[in-house]
Amino acid sequence: MPTQPLSDAEINDALNSLPGWSREADTLVRVFKFDSYLAGIAFASAVGVLSEGMDHHPDLVINWRKVTVRFTTHDYGNKISAKDVKAAQAVDSLGYPH
Repeated sequence: MPTQPLSDAEINDALNSLPGWSREADTLVRVFKFDSYLAGIAFASAVGVLSEGMDHHPDLVINWRKVTVRFTTHDYGNKISAKDVKAAQAVDSLGYPH
């Protein structure tokens, strides 16, 4: 894993393998939608546990029936790094719908 932020080309390549994720400035972002508020809460909790295990924590915004997940690497000046890509892939592996 590199010890520096990813280049724009590397970020674009990573996004090709992360359906539903996008880049907003220096963050990877994805909005997950749910059939109920409690399903979103359960998802946010799962993301929190997963992220704690990776020692890489996203910003989570919980709204009615949707949760926004944002990853950036604070250690690299709030830029996108390979840690963010790996964390986004891990969130996707939880199996929640797009």
